[in-house]
Amino acid sequence: MNRRWLYGLGLLALVTLGELVYLRLWLGPEIAVEVVTVGDMVQTIVASGHVQSPHRVEVGAQITSTVVHVAVHEGEHVKKGQLLLTLDNHEAHAGLQLALASVAQATNHLRQLQELNEPVAAQAQAQADANLQSAQNNLSRSQQLFEQAFIGASAKEEAERQVKLARSQVLINQKQWRSLQASGSEIAAAQAVLQQAHASVSAAKARMAYTRILAPRSGVLIARHVEAGDGVQAGKVLLVLSPAGETELVVQIDEKNMKSVRLGQTALASADAYADQIFPADVVFINPAVDPLRGSVEIRLRVLHPPLFLVQDMTVSVDIKVDERSQVMQIPMTAVHTENKGETWVLRVQNKRAVKTPMVLGLKNQRMAQVVSGLQVGDALVPASEAGLHDGSHLRIKSP
Repeated sequence: MNRRWLYGLGLLALVTLGELVYLRLWLGPEIAVEVVTVGDMVQTIVASGHVQSPHRVEVGAQITSTVVHVAVHEGEHVKKGQLLLTLDNHEAHAGLQLALASVAQATNHLRQLQELNEPVAAQAQAQADANLQSAQNNLSRSQQLFEQAFIGASAKEEAERQVKLARSQVLINQKQWRSLQASGSEIAAAQAVLQQAHASVSAAKARMAYTRILAPRSGVLIARHVEAGDGVQAGKVLLVLSPAGETELVVQIDEKNMKSVRLGQTALASADAYADQIFPADVVFINPAVDPLRGSVEIRLRVLHPPLFLVQDMTVSVDIKVDERSQVMQIPMTAVHTENKGETWVLRVQNKRAVKTPMVLGLKNQRMAQVVSGLQVGDALVPASEAGLHDGSHLRIKSP
């Protein structure tokens, strides 16, 4: 009796299980469906890229020297004119002292010309004039004596020669004295030497200033390629500065979306490291050229008020709003099937069966798509993730 009872119980369980399996196959699986709704629709283009300032400032040395001190570190915010590096200044300091000594020497020489040589030349000129006047008077007397036969021709000729010598000396002294006047050649030459000495001082001061490398603009130091004790050469990049100011996001979009993007369009962006912190941006540049290797177009977006965490070269994602419609019929993208030819369709629930239904879509974004035709508001749709269901499959709608 026990065996028969157990056998009958097992057979009943087997029949019951078979009925349940058959019932499930006939009725189909129980699934959660998507529903056609009405709402505002925003179409966006999703792209990724990086943060960059409009330009970077490469800071280098203008002289060959040795680094004495590095005053900043990577990531530090610096102000315009702030000290970044100090170079060895012994050679520059010696050059400045030599130039200052040249100025002093040239100044003293000019003063000597003005205070000593010019007065001496003036006195020499006066003496030469007096000597000429005396020689002329002597010649006049000799001429009279010669005419009266008191002296011979040789004495008169000697008097004439003395006049010529005195006149020549006057001309020489005049030129020397004039060269020492304010507009004279010797004063001009001394002033030129003094100006050259002053120029040497300016060059030496500039070289001295080159030993202190200052920040050309305010910003963030994003790279540092030098340490104290390093030898540096003129033109070598030592530091890279990201200037403070407008921040840009540089992203790449597929070339097929190029027609949808326009200047001034708004976007929402987030850094991959801070994905939950969204900030606005707007399109300011669209590259007219297409990258032939990637089939993409470069887009730049301006961030007017960048968050503090946004730094140079940080990876970002952006959603560019390219179109929007109010109160349109829409469905989740998770219910949409797309064939190779570009045709779209869904599995619509009708009489507890999945029915393949072609449709026409309008605007799209990552989550939703606008339905232009093919469906009605309230239609229940099978999610595309239900891979086991196809056209004609039985199913049951899971209660919400």
